[in-house]
Amino acid sequence: MNKLRRSLLAVVPAAGVVMLAGRDASAQSARIDEKEATATALGYKHDAAAVDIKKYTQYVKGSICANCVLYAGKPSEPWAPCGAVGGKQVNAKGWCVAYAKKA
Repeated sequence: MNKLRRSLLAVVPAAGVVMLAGRDASAQSARIDEKEATATALGYKHDAAAVDIKKYTQYVKGSICANCVLYAGKPSEPWAPCGAVGGKQVNAKGWCVAYAKKA
């Protein structure tokens, strides 16, 4: 497991508490732009089908934000806040390297 992923997984519980505590306020957060520095660093794409699978070899078909532990919304919500990008909203059909499948 790479260092970035380990670091992100270490802060997930704390981020989850913060996200749940401020969910009403976060519901109005801005949507992330794929060109933002954080999105670029994480390889975030609004549509997982657009992920460069040669560059991001850890991508597995079917891995989308809606079924990631960092997605702070219901899987049925098209956009929701994400702890990996500072609470900005990500597309449910998106993907980034911080992806960690919900149990």
